[in-house]
Amino acid sequence: MGKVLITGGAGFIGSNIALKLVAQGYSVVVLDSLSEQIHGSEPKYTSPLYISIRDKVEFIKGDVNKREDWMKALDGIDYVIHLAAETGTGQSMYEIEKYVGTNIGGTALLLDILANNPHNVKRVVVAESRAIYGEGKYVCPKCGEVYPSERKDEDMSKGDFECKCPKCGGEVHLSGTTEDSFIQPSSVYGITKQVEGQLVHLVCKSIGVESVSFRYQNVYGPGQSLSNPYTGILSIFSTRIKNGNGLNIFEDGKETRDFVYIEDVVDATILGMEVPGADGHVFNVGTGVATDVLTVAQTLCDKYGIQVPITVSGNYRLGDIRHNFADITLARQILGFEPKWSFADGIEQFVKWVNVQEVQEDNYEASIEEMKNKGLYK
Repeated sequence: MGKVLITGGAGFIGSNIALKLVAQGYSVVVLDSLSEQIHGSEPKYTSPLYISIRDKVEFIKGDVNKREDWMKALDGIDYVIHLAAETGTGQSMYEIEKYVGTNIGGTALLLDILANNPHNVKRVVVAESRAIYGEGKYVCPKCGEVYPSERKDEDMSKGDFECKCPKCGGEVHLSGTTEDSFIQPSSVYGITKQVEGQLVHLVCKSIGVESVSFRYQNVYGPGQSLSNPYTGILSIFSTRIKNGNGLNIFEDGKETRDFVYIEDVVDATILGMEVPGADGHVFNVGTGVATDVLTVAQTLCDKYGIQVPITVSGNYRLGDIRHNFADITLARQILGFEPKWSFADGIEQFVKWVNVQEVQEDNYEASIEEMKNKGLYK
């Protein structure tokens, strides 16, 4: 079967991949720093994800910014699934050195070692992100296929949140974003994920190692952090609802995301590691379905049976995208990937899981205050 290294393997996506690979007979090594923001102050007590894997894998507590940790982790490895990264588009806009250092620096260190030392690595799989697309692909009735640039503060301050045609300024219609779409990240996080993917494909090809990268959409499901205010809106909204706090919906609530269930992400990633024809490719991983934020908020309130005030405030964050959903044709064709979970079914499972967790402290307001102080929240 082979030996697999998963960096960030105690995280949400990584731990789920680790458990499935172990169940399939792979030998798994996990390299993870057990960041307090994700795992709490005492991971052996506070991190269910870490607890779920620690006795099933060879676990190395280490940092992707340290050569000696990489050298130890890479010993005898056949496949690398590189997920370790600082995540959070908003936070990345003011913790720039941290995001660039870990995401780009850590990836560069991996590749430097592979290029200059003996190893057994056959393939590197790296997580990019849908954030690299920025606003993604649209169609303008006059100009055809277009890629709107970042929305302007002056428009959004007047309640005009929709994207405009970058050529004629007219109305545009959302289209599924394909892997060959124009790349224009609107956050430091997005830039780092773009560079990670480019580095892996460029260097791996030059040294005879296969490479695959994934642009995950909004991943959710049982096990994701309910206490980290920089994670996805499903967790943020759930924690606020459970605390009886109202939901402040940004913009007009019609902004959309492609929510993909964790099991589908795990399946796609493992296919990317195993399928011979995947080498050299970039794949979108999503459902291909756009769901608006107001629908998400109301669905969660209904599922929890807790009706908190939902306020569509018109607030907005600079750098946020308006819409995005993935075109997953390429993953279907090459990997044989087909998402099994609809949003309705996935939310059902997520809510069931949240309902048996301890209610977490709601740190969301503090994260918003942090963004206000940096001039990123309006």
